[in-house]
Amino acid sequence: MRRLWAGLVVCALLAGVAPASAQQTQLLVITGLSGDPAYAEQFHAWATTLIDAAVERYGLAPDQVIYLAEKVEVDPDRVYARSTQEEVEAAIEVIGGRAAPNDHVFILLVGHGSYNSGESRFNLPGRDFTAEDYDRLLTTLAAQRVTFVNAATSSGGFIEALSGEGRTVVTATRSGSQWNETVFGGYFVAAFGGGGEAESDQNKDGRVSVLEAFEYAARRVEQVYESDGRLQTEHALLDDNGDGEGTRDPDPLAAATDGAMARTLFFTAADGASIEGLPDDPELRLLYEERLALQAQIETLQATRGGIDDAVYQAELEELLVAIALKSREIRQMEGDPAPQR
Repeated sequence: MRRLWAGLVVCALLAGVAPASAQQTQLLVITGLSGDPAYAEQFHAWATTLIDAAVERYGLAPDQVIYLAEKVEVDPDRVYARSTQEEVEAAIEVIGGRAAPNDHVFILLVGHGSYNSGESRFNLPGRDFTAEDYDRLLTTLAAQRVTFVNAATSSGGFIEALSGEGRTVVTATRSGSQWNETVFGGYFVAAFGGGGEAESDQNKDGRVSVLEAFEYAARRVEQVYESDGRLQTEHALLDDNGDGEGTRDPDPLAAATDGAMARTLFFTAADGASIEGLPDDPELRLLYEERLALQAQIETLQATRGGIDDAVYQAELEELLVAIALKSREIRQMEGDPAPQR
């Protein structure tokens, strides 16, 4: 009887919460002051890799994407405006006006950062914005779920400044004192559609979450430093539980840790058609779609966590995880793949 009542409570809560996949994504990409033509080219390549993936792979409409760059002439067809303080603030206001409650706003900073006297900055043409300035700007997006990725040097200080409810904050470094050139940003954007998506899509559902992109990029950074025989000078962090402390190893299934929100955040087009790569075979495609439905149930359940008893939450989560495992086994058997090694 207790389990029946618990199930009814959860069902009632789930009925009132829209799954993450039903929400649209607004994308803002900002490339900052380069200081060198080689950096300008690299920053533009990283920015357009993410934009191309969002538009071509995940179906975002042009009015869901804003690109601010150091120079408009680098790509006049795609660059919305220069990445000055005034244009950054205006772009966030535009997105705030477009986005509906619970929509996903994805902001990526690519460039150089600095840290001085306890103050973290992202270098822009003209005056810079500090981490605290971005925190102020994000208050416009209080009704949305925000992913804020600072792929710049000395970006670690943005975690504490921007951490808060409904925000997923990712930085390329763990502190402001890590000021050497970073490569995290290149791998992070590649996870969505720049050649790394096959590996980053860990559950093979045809889409890449913010958590999957973070884990892929952090892993690749470690590998490249190790293969080059260099001391690693950048350590990425992710914070999505609002405690102001990032982690390199988020665990979305553990209580009071980071990762639960990031695993539910994807690029989602206006029509919700953001899943690519499902098989053509009708029976196999149905299994994939059923697994996606189970994942959506988990995402929705996670959104209700604060409103239900933790024991009920854990029990329902366990049932859904078992169901996904069984569905994945059905898929492997139909595809003729061996079971994964433990």
